[in-house]
Amino acid sequence: MRTQVAIVGAGPAGLVLSHLLHLEGVESIVVERRSREYVEKRVRAGVLEQSTVDVLVATGVGDRLRREGLVHHGIELRFQGEAHRIPLTELTDGRSIFIYGQQEVVKDLVNARLAAGALIHYEVSDVSVHHVDSMRPRIRCTLEGRRTEIECDFVAGCDGFHGICRHLLPAEGFATYEREYPFGWVGILAAVAPSTDELIYATSERGFALHSLRTPELSRFYVQCGYNDRIENWSDDRIWNELHTRFERRDGWTLKEGPILEKSVTSMRSFVVEPMQFGRLFLAGDAAHIVPPTGAKGLNLAVRDVWHLARALVRSYRTGDQTWLDGYSDTCLRWVWRAQDFSYWMTSMLHRFPGSDSGAEHRLQLARLAYVVSSRAAATSLAENYVGFPIDA
Repeated sequence: MRTQVAIVGAGPAGLVLSHLLHLEGVESIVVERRSREYVEKRVRAGVLEQSTVDVLVATGVGDRLRREGLVHHGIELRFQGEAHRIPLTELTDGRSIFIYGQQEVVKDLVNARLAAGALIHYEVSDVSVHHVDSMRPRIRCTLEGRRTEIECDFVAGCDGFHGICRHLLPAEGFATYEREYPFGWVGILAAVAPSTDELIYATSERGFALHSLRTPELSRFYVQCGYNDRIENWSDDRIWNELHTRFERRDGWTLKEGPILEKSVTSMRSFVVEPMQFGRLFLAGDAAHIVPPTGAKGLNLAVRDVWHLARALVRSYRTGDQTWLDGYSDTCLRWVWRAQDFSYWMTSMLHRFPGSDSGAEHRLQLARLAYVVSSRAAATSLAENYVGFPIDA
């Protein structure tokens, strides 16, 4: 098989890249080891930055997002029994966030790509990537039971943190930066109408909690838990009890309960590899970087990566100019480290760190929170980072 760009991974990064290239007349083939059903049902991020929404809408895959997505103009910080609203849209000249699950973004992209005749191959096994430091990289895999070789001009590694592409980077000349946080999140999806109109970030002496939304009938919650905690340790009753305690407000606000449809434990880590390219291999999304989910940046960083990558590839094909391709990593890493810093700041301000002087640390966190909610300058800094910066900035 022959294509211009071979894409490993059919998550948001790979599908957005394939879609953007198609709109500019560049061919691609996507290979994915999971089934289509698995990828379309995989529950991940749900907060989309303004620039992510702008890209999806401008490229024709945002119709359902505009109909069904929930537009939020603020978030709430809750501590010491009090609620404090950060007016995102007011502080960022009209920019907002949208609540729309990653799996819904994937469904919209898959439908658009298949309608355009795209080659997306699912349940592909034995995938290996070769000769990325040559003019003719190759992907070898088992496709529909047959050994297949895909020759291409470029390879996009959009295969996530546990994928194969990042491991093709040679040790010399590359660096990795990693932080493991000493806690995790218990995440649940509940069949209950949200108890809030906007996301709630709460902290208490018992730790962090987040109330998010999915639809008018579905709510998403997260509770800080131990580093090695197991979901078996978290009964439904324990989860609801912790949520009630951590979201408690002095004015009598109550949290609605409902059947828990899904629950899992998520670890918290930061990871960056740099540079994000080697030869004709370009990494994007979780293959190159992971951020703790507190800042809601993972999916949005992936879209920003592939927007820059698609633009650079198109320029290379149309004019022969490799400048943007050569600078791809530097361009992306500027925003990756900005997101890492913001996510770390949010995480450290809202979580309880075990082993620290909990009394002093908690007082410092409360002082930071009090400053953010009382200073327009501090609130604006949070808001502009949270809604995201223009993608062409």
